[in-house]
Amino acid sequence: MNAESFPHNPDSSERTRTSPAGHPQKGTGEADCTGHKIFINGRFLAALPAGVHRVAEEMVIAMDRLLVSAPALAAAFDLTLAIPGNIRRHPKLDQVHSQPMGQLTQIFWEQLDLPRLTLGGLCVSLCNVGPLARRDAITMMHDAQVFSMPASYSPAFRLWYRFAQPLIGRRHKRILTVSEFSKSELVHYGIAPAEKISVIPNGSDHILRIPPDHTATARLELQETPYILALANVQFHKNIRILLEAFAAPALEHTTLALFGSATKADFESMGHKVPANVRFLGRISDAELAGLMLGAVGFACPSLTEGFGLPPLEAMQLGCPVIAAPCGALPEVCGDAALFADPHDAAAWADQISRLAANEAIRNEMRTKGSRQAQKFTWERSARQLLRTIADVQNMSVPTELLS
Repeated sequence: MNAESFPHNPDSSERTRTSPAGHPQKGTGEADCTGHKIFINGRFLAALPAGVHRVAEEMVIAMDRLLVSAPALAAAFDLTLAIPGNIRRHPKLDQVHSQPMGQLTQIFWEQLDLPRLTLGGLCVSLCNVGPLARRDAITMMHDAQVFSMPASYSPAFRLWYRFAQPLIGRRHKRILTVSEFSKSELVHYGIAPAEKISVIPNGSDHILRIPPDHTATARLELQETPYILALANVQFHKNIRILLEAFAAPALEHTTLALFGSATKADFESMGHKVPANVRFLGRISDAELAGLMLGAVGFACPSLTEGFGLPPLEAMQLGCPVIAAPCGALPEVCGDAALFADPHDAAAWADQISRLAANEAIRNEMRTKGSRQAQKFTWERSARQLLRTIADVQNMSVPTELLS
């Protein structure tokens, strides 16, 4: 789950508005809901393409490709991406129409403009919350971490999600989630009943579309020692502190922990964590740089105390980067036998597994083979087919089974 601030007003200087034909479109009036229409909540386009926002974007792109490849599907599903006025980017779509709506932004657009301007159609939201006023809606909730790991989120964010998600769970026609673990958590915390929840795992093959930046390792000065990649994130459940402890071990003195993302050394030190000399903070990097770094890394570390899914480990597996993970949340479900595991509370166990991986090429090769096989189970085409099947089921649509099998 992304701990975005609430309310939040990112830079709105980049705006893209397209008509169903892909041409600039004027006006932000009420949508044409003649016949049955399905609207996709496009608020994710106002955020950086990471976490749940990446999932939403990849799902829309994959559905569009399915509609292009199967005219019978395109005839059955009238999909419109409803977009606010402050988007940062816009994916190229051929069969999913794009329609700007309303004048508001962020949560106010989602809760006021979107439900009002899409009356008469089904509203599909893919980023944890959707319009509270609607009943004719489907919402994907990726986890229940505001309940299970409240320390990871701001008070305002917790307050909003703890109010909104159970209400959505009661009102909306169907709740989607990304793993069996997350489904059990949503049920456990009373967010939605089990019979109302459908599990649609994420894909991970988007990383294969990104040309790797093969110069990243040298440019970021990581070529001198073996390195382990991990996300620079101070959220409590991400548990990066255990890696900082592990890399203080003498056994890892000549191995580098390369942390990518917005968190800095000062952020961790301000929380009382000691940062060893062999830890590097890379800052925000591009997808191409990340792909290049994964190709050269000894491994990728994911020590999270919980994850609703765990997309970065699968991205690493897709690129042949061995994974070490904590056996927590959905990580065992997603990683299967294709990762090494270590106790999230035992720094020595992490140091041992990392040392073992760095020193043994045979283990690295075995994990690459297993990882590639595991990652291939998770494709966006498969996820998109499941989403379209769910929409058809909710709407009682007559769609030939073979088209979505």
